[in-house]
Order: sequence, then structure tokens, then C-alpha cells
Amino acid sequence: MFPPDLVARAAALLDRFRAAGLKIATAESCTGGLIAGLLTEIPGSSAVVERGFVVYSNEAKEDLLGVPAETIGTYGAVSEAAARALAEGALEASRASVAVSVTGVAGPDGGTALKPVGLVHFACAMRGAATVAREARFGDIGRANVRLASVRVALELLEAAVGSRQGAHL
Repeated sequence: MFPPDLVARAAALLDRFRAAGLKIATAESCTGGLIAGLLTEIPGSSAVVERGFVVYSNEAKEDLLGVPAETIGTYGAVSEAAARALAEGALEASRASVAVSVTGVAGPDGGTALKPVGLVHFACAMRGAATVAREARFGDIGRANVRLASVRVALELLEAAVGSRQGAHL
């Protein structure tokens, strides 16, 4: 289902999280669960993947993860503020140590001049650490490609998170 390089990265990531005693939660909008799907493609992932939230609608973002309606109203669902609120909300609503979020415009429609197709915001929240946010502008490369590229960035954020946490234990 996923490219072999992504499956290998996910397996290595889960090994690192398992060794560090950390668990993951995901909060996904434009990827619709692909990050959690990739992670759970790996046998034994239940030792690391605590839960995943697919929060496609604004109401789901508010109801399930506590994203303030004011945040969405002021900045939009596709924004750094929303991504941060999603990751922090997923951390709060789970028993995970680390939560990654993604919200964006996958296309082919829905883009605007300020928020074009291919714009994706990410955040990674860790207990006891500052939330990290990232923006990517993939361009209009096709819906499937935007979504898959977003999974790759989410893995990068999770890799950085476990790396920083492991470094803290040295």
C-alpha cells in the first residue's frame, strides 16, 4: 500500500519510539489517517501507536481535539495555529508522549491565493517540550502526491522528536 522506503522508515521510527518508551498519537486532516495507516502497517505497532484522530471537518477539530472555534475563525483550519492546536489537543486527549498533526489543502480544489493547493501545516507536540510547527508548500502536484508528501514530513517531525527525547536521556 505504501512505498517500501516509507514502510522501512516507519519501522525504524517505531523501533526508536519503542526503545525510548514513547507512544505516538496522530491528528490528521488532509491526510485522512494515512500517517496512522503507515505506522500501523508495521507488525507490533500497537506498542507505540497510542491512537489517531481523523479530524477532517472543523467541527471534528473542535469537538474531538478542542481546537478553539476562534482559532479556526481567525486563522483558518489550514494554519500554523490550527496545526499547533491539533497536535496539543491530540496529546491532551491521549496517553501518548508525542503527537503529530497535519492540516492542509490537498486539492484539486479548495485553494486560494493566500492558501494555495499544496499548502500544508504540521505540528509536533511532546509532553514537557515546546510544540514545533512546520509549513510546506508542495505546489499543485496532485492530491495523492500532496498527501504522501505530507506523510513524509510528519515522519520527519516524529524522527526529530524521538531524537531529541533520546538525546535528553543520554
